[in-house]
Amino acid sequence: MVQSLGKLLIIAGILIIVLGGLLLLSGKIPWIGRLPGDIVIHRKHFTFYFPLATSILLSIIITLILWFLGRR
Repeated sequence: MVQSLGKLLIIAGILIIVLGGLLLLSGKIPWIGRLPGDIVIHRKHFTFYFPLATSILLSIIITLILWFLGRR
């Protein structure tokens, strides 16, 4: 029980580090947040941005990483 909680905390920490790194590099990676399927609506005093395609892509990548880690 305690060992599985320890593994979970390590994996969560690794994911937080990876997500933090992605946020730091997001300005240098041109396709993050600008994929076809990301919704951007510009109005006079309003901008709505919903990164739908980017969210789906990141979800698939994180799912695959967790699936590979869980196969052991």
